Amino acid sequence: MPHGPRISTLATKILRLVSSGVVTTRTELADELAAPPSTISSAVGQLVELGLVVEHGQQSSTGGRPRKVLRLGRKDDFAIAADIGAHHARIGVVLPGGRLEHVENVKFSIDEGPETGLDRLSTAFARLAEAQGAENWRAVGLSMPGPVDTGSGTVELPSRMPGWNRFPIVSWLQDKLARPVVVDNDANCMAFAEQLVQPNTHRRTVLVKAGSAIGAGIVIDGELYRGANGVAGDITHVRVDAAGDTPCSCGNTGCLETIASGLALVRIVSEQGVPVTSVQDVVQLAIEANPIATRAVRRAGAYLGEVLAANVNFFNPDGVYLGGYLATLEAFVAAVRSQLYDDCHPLVTRHLSISRAKLGENGGITGAGVSALQAAVVDSLEALSS
Repeated sequence: MPHGPRISTLATKILRLVSSGVVTTRTELADELAAPPSTISSAVGQLVELGLVVEHGQQSSTGGRPRKVLRLGRKDDFAIAADIGAHHARIGVVLPGGRLEHVENVKFSIDEGPETGLDRLSTAFARLAEAQGAENWRAVGLSMPGPVDTGSGTVELPSRMPGWNRFPIVSWLQDKLARPVVVDNDANCMAFAEQLVQPNTHRRTVLVKAGSAIGAGIVIDGELYRGANGVAGDITHVRVDAAGDTPCSCGNTGCLETIASGLALVRIVSEQGVPVTSVQDVVQLAIEANPIATRAVRRAGAYLGEVLAANVNFFNPDGVYLGGYLATLEAFVAAVRSQLYDDCHPLVTRHLSISRAKLGENGGITGAGVSALQAAVVDSLEALSS
């Protein structure tokens, strides 16, 4: 394969797009990458020669010549991914394009610390790999409920993850599993996965995960936008007047998290005499039209919308997607949408799509798995072209 930064960068981008399922033909690659068809064909041809990409079948066409469909050369390759929560982990096999198999919830407690938790996950991963065909297991992806330094593969100063701060998750798992490992924040994983199933005309999107805590991921032209230090989208600790001096887990007071997160709703509803112990309890009460829970959920949505509006006005995205437990409630989604329309300039909302995330509870695991597969095929390209 010819050397040179241009070809190498283009080949890497093509591999990432094909592995994610965003594109399936050379024509779509040329459109997506804004590159001449001849340049795309040359790079694809080189990847085909290396066995990393194959063309097969034909895509149905509305006119002109039928187009061959691109896929990864090793179609049976897969990643195993986990979306980690406070009290359980959702794990499964992720195939090229984001298709899931063998998805299940396994026992996991974030309070047990990283070594105990990761050891339990490793055992579950090996079981899934054996069921799928361990010889095709290429990578591991983890979606984490805290700020992640993707460069070092660690969680940085998480507020509710005792013992996890700067623990070397990536190196620990790679030593144990002998496979590439990718770790990212859960909102980033969900945002990355969601853009795979949303209209490709949505080029600038924000996904907000509203669960026990609140987080956001930003995607621009198919790539996660991380910011200078990898924490772009951290809206949970924005100060909100309505929160007053309510203490936050970050050590400050008056953060959005203290009045709009799932854990805040548990506290707020409990203080009004309704016995709840979890976010799921609050959600169930709201589904049953309990007036206290429903009112609290609507206010939480409005507070989130207030903070989100400032970001939407600044960023002017095509789509805002809402995920997490709270986003399963129409009252919450409607409140966010209403606040955005109230607080944003009409030009900003004219073509703005505001909706629930399509992938739901599978967003984190899908994003982590597809990211891991992409990393694995890029590693293969670098090894073959060196």
